[in-house]
Amino acid sequence: MITYSNAKTESELIGIIDLQKSNLPVSISAEEALEQGFVTVQHTLEVLQKMNTIEKHTIALDDEKVVGYVIAMTKKSKDDIEILKPMFELFDQISYANKKVSDYNYMVVGQVCVDKEYRGQGIFDTLYQNYKSDFASKYDFAITEIAVKNQRSMAAHNRIGFKEIHRYTAPDLVEWSVVLWDWKS
Repeated sequence: MITYSNAKTESELIGIIDLQKSNLPVSISAEEALEQGFVTVQHTLEVLQKMNTIEKHTIALDDEKVVGYVIAMTKKSKDDIEILKPMFELFDQISYANKKVSDYNYMVVGQVCVDKEYRGQGIFDTLYQNYKSDFASKYDFAITEIAVKNQRSMAAHNRIGFKEIHRYTAPDLVEWSVVLWDWKS
């Protein structure tokens, strides 16, 4: 039976890292990445612990095994992950509802992933519902960016209620979609 909670222990954070590692592009075939999706950022235990002290990550557990997660990230962590610094800089430039994104009080989806053996069971949707329940009273919206070639993730986020507010091509020629899930409208 799948249960949902917030990450509380080091072993749960290690479970996030283990699931993350098995879904990085270097760990799966190009075909699987296109068909099933992938994650881009590899977090360290130290960074996950630091973010988890600010806001707790949302996890799905099968017994004690982490089978899904949504990483909770706030502005306070904008300098902690080198590859994500340009995203936060972009938030100073783009707008949502006639206001710079950086002027809002927002949550960043630091990453979301469901174990391949557990996909298609509604875990992704339930993780996000729990994430919203945890944070919607304190933050205006959730925001993240998705590699456009990750069509599974694009479709899943759209289904949840995320809307694209900006699209750009990075210097490495990867096209990204900035998506936002407005919790106040």
